[in-house]
Order: sequence, then structure tokens, then C-alpha cells
Amino acid sequence: MNTKITTTRPPIVAVMGHIDHGKSTLLDYIRKSNVTATEAGGITQHLSAYEISIPHQGANGIQQRRITFLDTPGHAAFTGMRERGAVAADIAILVVSAEDGVKAQTIEALNTIRAAKIPFIVAINKIDRPGANIDKAKQMLAEQEVLVEGYGGDISWVPISAKEGTGITDLLDTILLVADVEDLQADPSAHAEGIIIESRLDPKRGITATLVVKNGTLKKGQFVVAGTAITTTRIMENFLGQTIPDADPGTPVQLVGFDTMPEVGVPVTVFDKKRDAEKYIEERATSDYSKEARPEDGEKVVPIIIKADVYGTVEAVEKEIMKMNIEGLHIKIVTKGIGAIGETDIKQAQGDKNTIILGFNVDMDNRARDMQEKVGATIQTFDIIYKLTEWLETELEVRRPRVETREVIGTAKVLKTFSKTKDRQVLGCRIDSGSITDGAKVSVVRRDFALTIGTVVELQQAKQKVKEVTEGECGILVECKNDIAPGDILEAFVFTSK
Repeated sequence: MNTKITTTRPPIVAVMGHIDHGKSTLLDYIRKSNVTATEAGGITQHLSAYEISIPHQGANGIQQRRITFLDTPGHAAFTGMRERGAVAADIAILVVSAEDGVKAQTIEALNTIRAAKIPFIVAINKIDRPGANIDKAKQMLAEQEVLVEGYGGDISWVPISAKEGTGITDLLDTILLVADVEDLQADPSAHAEGIIIESRLDPKRGITATLVVKNGTLKKGQFVVAGTAITTTRIMENFLGQTIPDADPGTPVQLVGFDTMPEVGVPVTVFDKKRDAEKYIEERATSDYSKEARPEDGEKVVPIIIKADVYGTVEAVEKEIMKMNIEGLHIKIVTKGIGAIGETDIKQAQGDKNTIILGFNVDMDNRARDMQEKVGATIQTFDIIYKLTEWLETELEVRRPRVETREVIGTAKVLKTFSKTKDRQVLGCRIDSGSITDGAKVSVVRRDFALTIGTVVELQQAKQKVKEVTEGECGILVECKNDIAPGDILEAFVFTSK
């Protein structure tokens, strides 16, 4: 009989909040490194995991305790990545600026935390700034029904300066206290269970993915399945890139050698035998069929190819694109992948001249660049998400099918007819509405029936040539195929496009 052995495991913590409120600076201080300096525009755009070990005073004296952090991006485009972070996490830290208080993505992050039903700690950051107002931040939180300790509620909060390091020790101690209350348990003897939090294509090593182990122990010689992707644990590394023999509960680990790109956010299943893993994948592939949305009648299809540096970013870009709702257009993501824009992408675009290739944090390889000049494909690369969406919205608006409508801008009643030469006829008319201009297109209407279309060749009023007549009687020289009779109505019109 197997006895389940449980032990306390390290908490997995998601750091969440509005863009530029100091989430990455907080983690940078904790792990004494700088991630943000390598990110374009200072925006964190990948979800990563980091593990720390700190001394903590507990019931049994001072002990080294581990904490795993998930750095979830604050930009609005990465809601999906934040949602995965909250699902993978046991505790969340809601970072709120003491200067700005609660902002749009603060509320989004709060909603994500509540949906995940996990406890959270409020870290009021930037208390070192001249404009810091902790009470105002607390009041704004209270308006979102977040009542912190000492302000009518029981939610733990810590004032910090991520830049200066003020309050960081208190924050870490608070995390461990909340973890103790939650009584996080795991069975190290079980098969590992975890969640994929990032995947990417390494040009030298192939497809790699980061997962966080939530229960059990991941060991060398096992087979890991994520969705329909599979790999062995032959190459297993910690967050520092160091090879490790196994990964116990709470550990973030990088696996190398997946056969296909695993989707982020999916749980992993571990097998001892490859044939069992392959059988599991086959069963999943059969049950995961889904139908693709079809374009409505008359909609113009715009195929889009997405290439990015990591899978999480591909997903975020796709989510932003699919939010766009341009009348008359059906956006279709034909392929999405990791790595540089290559020859295969150009060839695929060649099959449909309407295809757009979007690259995020990637370039075009040389062969693709040579092909682009011949094919003339629409290719754009970006390293800031809002620049990509701004460009694409403009491009789609240009491509939107236009509907032309005829707008009547003036009417004139034919009072008399005069000389006619070939297709030209002189008419005596009275303006009934609007105006008639020289060169205007006119519809000749007889008893509510459009007889023919003509063109105003010349206008006269008071025996003087004019460019426009807005009232009274006038002479109009019209060029058209049919004879015009007294009583006919001339309707001047223009085509407008919407």
C-alpha cells in the first residue's frame, strides 16, 4: 500500500498590476538583475519565473524558505498571459503606484485575481517619489472593494520602494506568512504536475518551454506532455540555466526538445514510458477538434501570418488582432509561429496577395528579404505592441470594402428646350433645390422614371457663363444620348464612398 507523503511546498507568486507601476523593478531588486533594460520601450513582454531563497523566522527558528515568482506583464495586450499567471500562482501581489493609484490594468489584474480565487497582497510602490500619496492609493483601492488592513479590511499591504529596496523584506515575510495560512502542500513522491508558462524556439537548441511544478517531482528519464507536444526530461534546467537532476514542487524548470510548440497555460502530464505519452496525445488530438469561424457573406478575407520570439507573445498579438472589428472584413490567422520571418512565410503570402505578415521582436532572414522584393508581400515588424495594433488598424481601414451611394446635390425643372446639335441640347431650367454645377453628372427624370444620364457642359444665368447656379432660372447645355423634353427633371448627383 502506497502512503501519500505531503510536505509544505514553496509558494508560487504572481506579480501583477498596471503598466509602469514597478512590477519588474520589484523583481529586479529581489533577484539583483535587470530584465527591463533589454525590453523595448521599457515594457515587460514575456512571462518568466524566478526562484529565490531567503531566511525566515518561523516556529522552528530561522529557516531558508523558497519563493517562486511569476513576472506577469502589465500591458493591456497581455491579459491572457496574466490570466495564466494567476492560474499557476498560489498568491498574487497587486502592485499599485503611490503616485498614480488604481489604473485600468490594476482593475484588470484585480479581476483576474478574483476570478482565480487566490489570496493577494497589495504592494503600494514608489513611496520614495515626491508625489506619493499612500492614503489616496488606499482610498482608490477601497473604491474597488479592496479594503486593506488598517483601512477597514483584512487584506495585507506593504509600503515599498522597489527602486530603493524599502519594505522588500517585509513584503517577502508577508508572502511567507500568507503561504503558511494557505498551508500549501505537495507530495514529492507523486508524478509531477505543473503548468507551461512560456515556450519559444531557440535557434540552437530547438523548442524549449518553461513550466512550474505544482505537485510531485519531475525526474530525468520521464516524458512530459503539454497539450499535444511532447519532450523528454533529458535536458532540464533551473531558471539560472543550470542543469538539474530533478525538480520538486514549486520549482520553475526549463525543458528542451519539444517536438512541437506547447501552448502556454496548458497543464503538463508526466509519463514514465514514451508509448503511454504518445497514446495520451493521440486521444487528446481526437477530442480537441474545433471549427474555425467562417466569413459572413460579402466579407473580404484578410489572411494574417504572425511570427514572434516566444509563444506567449504570439498569443498576445493574436488576441489583439482578433479584437479588431472592421466592417466588411474577416480577419483570418492562417499561421502563427516562433522565429524570424522566413522563406516559407513569404511563399504562403504569395498565394494570396491580401496576406499580411506581422513580426514581433523578430526580423526577416536574408532569403525572405530577397523574396519579398519579388513577391511584394506586405510585411511589417514591430517591437512595441501598440504600434503594431495602430498600424494594422490603419491598414485594415484602407482595405475595407467601400459602398458607393449616389447623392443628389441639386434639382432643376426643364421649362423649355432649344437647339440640339448631335448629343448636346440647350435647356431653359429653374432650380428647385440645391445647386447645379458646371461639369456635373445629371440624371434626366421623366414621370419618376430615370430616362438617361447626362453631363452639364455649360451653365448660363443672366446671359453670363457661370460655374454654379443655386436659385432662379438658367440656361443649361447638357450632353446626353436621349432627347430632353419640357417637364423633365434634372437631378445633379455625386457618388460618395462609405
